[in-house]
Amino acid sequence: MADKIDHKKILDAYQAKRGQFRIVDVPELRYLAVDGHGDPNTSAAFADAVEALYPVAYTLKFASKRELGRDYVVMPLEGLWWADDMDAFTAARDKSRWDWTLLIMVPDWTDQQMFDAAVARVRTKGGPARLGDVRLETLAEGRCVQTLHVGSFDDEAETLARMHDEFIPANGLRRTGRHHEIYLSDFRRVAPEKQRTILRQPVADAAGSDQ
Repeated sequence: MADKIDHKKILDAYQAKRGQFRIVDVPELRYLAVDGHGDPNTSAAFADAVEALYPVAYTLKFASKRELGRDYVVMPLEGLWWADDMDAFTAARDKSRWDWTLLIMVPDWTDQQMFDAAVARVRTKGGPARLGDVRLETLAEGRCVQTLHVGSFDDEAETLARMHDEFIPANGLRRTGRHHEIYLSDFRRVAPEKQRTILRQPVADAAGSDQ
């Protein structure tokens, strides 16, 4: 039987150290995705999005193992976060104004046909409320700056300020794209002070354009 692949261990994009900002080239990756808006602590849409992603992720894993002989570890939950005024995210932390896309990375051999079959299989078992909102998409972030944050989400502001206001401009870069978080700890089970989260920010040359 083939070894179980753990993409967290083999992809450089999932490596980060606490207290160290690092420039990484993130390859084009495929994800399950669900969009939403509002405070993740109180928004029913957020909880419903999480509940919709995991059954599809595990159904894909079992189908890959059964049909392709390719087994892998289901990846952690991730999130893209933004607001019309980004101060609502990094400074004021006004969570009611946040927009987000929750993600779970899937292997590159996951195609639309496999995805559609997995969704159909989950639906036959009743299916979560937001199952119809789950989609398969590809994200190409390219060059990014990332670090590991240990602690509660509300303590991220200082680390993000150092990343945005010090490290990125000091390296001749500017922010592009959306703030990205990778939840290495299951925040439903791990105490806030022990949570491990990769903070990622796509960047480009400060003198360049977005193109």
